[in-house]
Amino acid sequence: MRDIPHFIGGRAVAGASGRFGDVFDPNTGRAQARVPLANAAELDAAVENARVAQKAWAAVNPQRRARVMFEFKRLLEVHMDELAALLSSEHGKVVADSRGDIQRGLEVIEFACGIPHLMKGDFTSGAGPGIDVFSSREPLGVVAGITPFNFPAMIPMWMFGPAIAAGNAFILKPSERDPSVPLRLAELMIEAGLPPGVLNVVHGDKVAVDAILDHPAVKAVSFVGSSDIARAVYARAAAGGKRCQAMGGAKNHGVVLPDADFDQAVADIVGAAYGSAGERCMALPVVVAVGEDTADILRSKLVTAIEGLRIGVSTDPDAHYGPVVSAAHKARIEGYIQMGVDEGAELVVDGRGFTLQGSEGGFFVGPTLFDRVTPAMQTYQDEIFGPVLQIVRAQSFAEAVSLPTRHAYGNGVAIFTRDGDAAREFAAEVEVGMVGINVPIPVPVAYHSFGGWKRSGFGDLNQYGMDGVRFYTRQKIVTQRWPKRVADGEVADQSFVIPTMR
Repeated sequence: MRDIPHFIGGRAVAGASGRFGDVFDPNTGRAQARVPLANAAELDAAVENARVAQKAWAAVNPQRRARVMFEFKRLLEVHMDELAALLSSEHGKVVADSRGDIQRGLEVIEFACGIPHLMKGDFTSGAGPGIDVFSSREPLGVVAGITPFNFPAMIPMWMFGPAIAAGNAFILKPSERDPSVPLRLAELMIEAGLPPGVLNVVHGDKVAVDAILDHPAVKAVSFVGSSDIARAVYARAAAGGKRCQAMGGAKNHGVVLPDADFDQAVADIVGAAYGSAGERCMALPVVVAVGEDTADILRSKLVTAIEGLRIGVSTDPDAHYGPVVSAAHKARIEGYIQMGVDEGAELVVDGRGFTLQGSEGGFFVGPTLFDRVTPAMQTYQDEIFGPVLQIVRAQSFAEAVSLPTRHAYGNGVAIFTRDGDAAREFAAEVEVGMVGINVPIPVPVAYHSFGGWKRSGFGDLNQYGMDGVRFYTRQKIVTQRWPKRVADGEVADQSFVIPTMR
């Protein structure tokens, strides 16, 4: 069984803590590698490498930093198949989905290639008598990212792409469940021309996370994970004077009005609910049907669509989705299915007990459908993060809007309708950070920004886009005056009041 190293100072470094975690193949259920779990000393070594490398990297002009990002983008495209296969082997998502994971990260790298323009400041000539004012954006120094298992390529690139392009050095602590792709990304960054030490990958668990949050040289932390941990990360980082953006969980709703194109809506909902085995923070696990007739039609069509789903190993090109990431997560999902039954929801399709011939040890969960779910149920309130779809029946448009608005999470929401006025009202009224209109997974493109409201996001700035540039930089504003020469014998003007621009 292979040992996965850290990546510090531009080279592979064996773990020294003596603690390891197993990396499984979700398709078979067998351990395939060991990942080291760093201690504080190993994290400190990575930060020191980053601190030393960052000063020289920040001095490189933005155009030359952009050239490294352009070359990294090219290498991602060259190695796309290799990266997708590696990702699927540890995560379990099908290869086509893994390619999408990498592609969405690559698009953020494309955005970061524009860093010479994105870092430009403002200039005002003649703001006062002989006074000019200009601003600039400057890197923070050493920054860090803590990323989840469900997007081991995309989310790290969301973070380190803008951060490194802006002149920072980066410490990446990826999920210990699927660590190989983040490590490979770091290797490709070096191949692209990034100086050693600017990007370091440190594997680990809570010990490594706490070391990042407490390290005085780490100026900012970006986190994506569950809401309870996101809140704790945000609080601890803020207490240490760090800038922090912490993205939490989700319970996204898809509202279906009676005038919707039902066939298209069902196709969209099934893909959004069951794709990647539901292991997406932008998955769509709740469908809100407005009116009993709407609910009955949706239920019938959903059952038919679910019957046509193919669950297979991640390398099966015909599979719609593969296994979930771990045995523990499979047990958790199946526990929620039983909870839904106990709470009184109607179990229409039961995905428990699903096995795949030849992969009986794999972490597979079949597609599950509940009807007549109510907001009082724990299964409605919690993020299940698996292939479980719940139908909630609303009697009016107003009730349908209120459900995602009142929910504790506020990541994404979608509405399916042909009525432009209803869609416009919904987008204006619903209290959720990202809204789709006939778009089931409304993840913004790379030159906008990603972020939810309420328990889905902690911090003022979102991921990637201009918010990402703002998060990883600080603004400096210079007010300058070049006074005229004072003739011999004349006295320069004096002022003892706050300067104004009159």
